[in-house]
Amino acid sequence: MISFSIIGGASFRAQYYLRIAQALPEQFRVCGMVVRDEDKGNLLEKKWNVTTYRNVAQLLENENPDFVVVSVSGSAIPVYLLQLGELGIPVLAETPPAQSVEELVTLHEDLTCRGAKVQVAEQYHLHPVQQARLSIIQSGSLGNVSQATVSISHFYHGVSLMRKMLGIGFEDASIMGMRFEAPIVAGPDRSGSPREEKIIIAERDLVWLDFDQKLGIYDFTKDQHRSWIRSNHLSVRGDRGEIFDNRLTVLADYSTPVYLDLKRINRGEEENQEGYYLDGIMAGERWLYRNPFTPARLYDDEIAIASCLKKMKEYIAGGPSFYSLPEASQDQYLGLMMEKAIRSRERVRTVRQPWAEV
Repeated sequence: MISFSIIGGASFRAQYYLRIAQALPEQFRVCGMVVRDEDKGNLLEKKWNVTTYRNVAQLLENENPDFVVVSVSGSAIPVYLLQLGELGIPVLAETPPAQSVEELVTLHEDLTCRGAKVQVAEQYHLHPVQQARLSIIQSGSLGNVSQATVSISHFYHGVSLMRKMLGIGFEDASIMGMRFEAPIVAGPDRSGSPREEKIIIAERDLVWLDFDQKLGIYDFTKDQHRSWIRSNHLSVRGDRGEIFDNRLTVLADYSTPVYLDLKRINRGEEENQEGYYLDGIMAGERWLYRNPFTPARLYDDEIAIASCLKKMKEYIAGGPSFYSLPEASQDQYLGLMMEKAIRSRERVRTVRQPWAEV
């Protein structure tokens, strides 16, 4: 059983953790939430059957969580991270951990350098399809990977995937970018489906990151990940093969190409009576990914966040880091530099930051 508390229980992201705990009560338990607004707290208590508190002190007086999830506005995250770090409480923070490079450096000095137990809930690389793609890369099937194109989510999320696919750590990059604007019919947003036809101007950002012999290409249109008429895309190229979305092309030998599709294996379809859930992803006869949370009905983003919770418990028990504060800081830093390159239309070169020395 993994017991965790949540700070910021009324936020959009906090609902993920509550749904996961509800779907997997034998694995996860929410032991208290900090919700400053009493009325909102009362509503959450009724809806989710959890106890809410008005501040961190009240929470810690009454609960003993394995760790605390900080799911608040971006400007408030550093404040809570520093407060919990002082108390020696392990923290799983939402993304990004801070808004500016200066704040990121402060968190590094006051938390990482002092041994605080902090990880960041960057879930995109833990999505089933991304885990399947990373499995292919790690198997060596693509050979030496040198290029990745990511068109899935904005800035630091996209950068985190790019670094994972390319095997990049804290290497510096030379960055060029541009922004293109075009009209589009508005689609869903966080509040739900559109209620009327509305034309908006969509910003498409294109950025090239040269990591010295490795190239990352970022291509993202605002709200693309929710759009019904814009597709996500990811490709990875090595000297022996390529992943292009859900298609895998590799060489058995120099004269024999092999073509495979990444196939989602879902239970509960047609005559299958096992329930409805993702079992895993295969390529040919090989499992690339198996869902560790079957038979719970979770969608991919929830599976990924549940993986963060599971890995966090392993981390505080002495296991490996899975997405550290330095990693999150690097992705946020690169995202900020990408924005700078887009605005200036000039080449931007990154410089090594203090967290890269860990």
